[in-house]
Amino acid sequence: MTYHEYGKENEKVIMLIHPAVVMWDYFEFVIPLLEKDFHLIIPALPGYDPENASDFTSIEEIAEELESWLGAQGISTVECIYGCSMGGAVVTKLLANGKIHFNHAVLDGGITPYQMPWLVTRIIALRDFAMISMGKIGGIKLLEKAFSTDELSEDDIRYEAKVLEMISYQTIWRTFDSANNYSMPDHVKTNCPFIEYWFADAEEKARKWDIAYIKKVFPGTRFVRFKDLGHGGLAPFYPEKLAKGIRMLCVRG
Repeated sequence: MTYHEYGKENEKVIMLIHPAVVMWDYFEFVIPLLEKDFHLIIPALPGYDPENASDFTSIEEIAEELESWLGAQGISTVECIYGCSMGGAVVTKLLANGKIHFNHAVLDGGITPYQMPWLVTRIIALRDFAMISMGKIGGIKLLEKAFSTDELSEDDIRYEAKVLEMISYQTIWRTFDSANNYSMPDHVKTNCPFIEYWFADAEEKARKWDIAYIKKVFPGTRFVRFKDLGHGGLAPFYPEKLAKGIRMLCVRG
């Protein structure tokens, strides 16, 4: 992974984990809103790193690599970790691992492991793989309907086309297979005192099981609903809301 850092002179660390089918620059409009007050760390996840040709590995391996990298930098405490969609799955795994202390955490439409029979999870993974693969060969507009996203502009479509051209079919398969089926302990304990799960009104139905899972494994979680928004829409379309939400969370406790 390539790690992009901003505001390194600042004491408090914020880590931002991007969702699937985008690159680390998904946060380009958020960076200038936070870098003056926080040390921002934005990893480019494997398979989505334009500077390092690779395939996606797994939620478990990515979490382990992030923990190792933070430890190597002498960072044992992170003020806030934010992850969107697949990035939220990474955050969920990190919270369960408990190797890094996170003072605050945000799961924005975070994906949780399916609580379903193995065969059903295979069918769902195949569906998601087929949908993204269709986008890769020219059906990008399908992604709006498939994943409850905001309507994409022509610039957004060109960006997605660039990402889909870069990523491999191996990355597409592993992303959805792993994000939907990553391992979690039977009894989860976390040292993070403040966790929020954000979700958009357009995706509320789609996130129903994820919300129920988070309520079960992190019972103290606060749930925040955003109106007039699609899945993963904060960073690219409403970065001020995302930055404000993180700032407000960080003044708690």
